Amino acid sequence: MKSKAETKGPFLSTREMVLFSMLAALMFVSKVLMEFLPNIHFLGVLTMVYTLTFRKKALIPIYLYVFLNGLFAGFSVWWIPYLYLWTLLWGATMLLPKKMPIWLASAIYPTLCCLHGLLFGALYAPVQAIAYGFTLEQTIAWIVAGLRFDVLHAVGNFSLGLLILPLSTCLKSLWRRGKF
Repeated sequence: MKSKAETKGPFLSTREMVLFSMLAALMFVSKVLMEFLPNIHFLGVLTMVYTLTFRKKALIPIYLYVFLNGLFAGFSVWWIPYLYLWTLLWGATMLLPKKMPIWLASAIYPTLCCLHGLLFGALYAPVQAIAYGFTLEQTIAWIVAGLRFDVLHAVGNFSLGLLILPLSTCLKSLWRRGKF
């Protein structure tokens, strides 16, 4: 049974605080465990799964992950884009219709995750340009130089993105039934 704090208002229930902390830790651990693969990870998948399940409140585990990442790897110039990169994927996911036919969702979710991976370098570039004083030409060269990694990122995100629909369906069901 849901308490008022779980459905309305600015406050989180204890259940939500614990779950969101664990979900953020899951994001962080999954990233660390997959660092041996260049740009292949579950972060886009988990961002979308959390968003499809918890809507606005998904920002809590997402930003806890961003904070954990900075805490363990260092708050530096590389970290600044993380403050908006995951929010862009969250926002794009929020714009998707809540009630989408399964056949369409099973294509749209991995495609959106794929596009986020493909555009990652270009979305990351403005901070690099400002931080290092790049000209427009240098910024474009920086994006082009990283394009092969963005393509790999996109392929990984699409492949892993096939898990978004089943994982979000499962997480929604478990959450509604109060299984955690």
